[in-house]
Amino acid sequence: MTIRLLLADDHAMVRKGLQVFLQTQPDLLLVGEAANGRETLEQVALHAPDVVLMDLHMPVLNGIETTRQLTADHPEVRVIVLTSFSDQDHVLPAIRAGAKGYLLKDIEPEELVRAIHRVHQGQVELHPDAASALMSVVAAPAAAPPAPVAPAPRNPFEELTPREHDVLEQIARGLSNKEISEALHITEKTVKTHVSHLLDKLSVSDRTQAAILAIRHGLG
Repeated sequence: MTIRLLLADDHAMVRKGLQVFLQTQPDLLLVGEAANGRETLEQVALHAPDVVLMDLHMPVLNGIETTRQLTADHPEVRVIVLTSFSDQDHVLPAIRAGAKGYLLKDIEPEELVRAIHRVHQGQVELHPDAASALMSVVAAPAAAPPAPVAPAPRNPFEELTPREHDVLEQIARGLSNKEISEALHITEKTVKTHVSHLLDKLSVSDRTQAAILAIRHGLG
């Protein structure tokens, strides 16, 4: 089976050298060349290659963005990055953009041919330096999650109504329900209702605990 190739590199000498070598391979067919990213996309649409050998540093549209657009528009085309850079700043964006191979330009010609075949078959090919860059990211410890923010201390009186607050003040002074009703000019039954509600809101079981809590907070 013949594999259709397209070369994308802004250096004419690099393209010429690859062209001379690839033409000696009976199962590889060079169908096009491109000197920049925009031209690469045009050539892919025109010639439908199986594999694109992609340089990263190209004018008009760099290899990363070209790979991203090519992968989105032509997912059947496999991209092999062929570059001189093996650092994380180049390897990671290229892989994330969709490249299926990442090779350096010092690769032996025969190994390049084998890599083209493996990528065409659906495998991933990474130069050892590129693989090391990826592994260093995978092996890096995950950033510690931010420490949880402690909730603000609960104000035990914030849920009380103004009238319940008045009743609590009277409880803190030691007044009975009858005395509270007279002091606030409300019925004793109403006082009992307010007392019941404020005990629930303060999470205390009786008026004595409510009085202690109120005194601790300066009421009464």
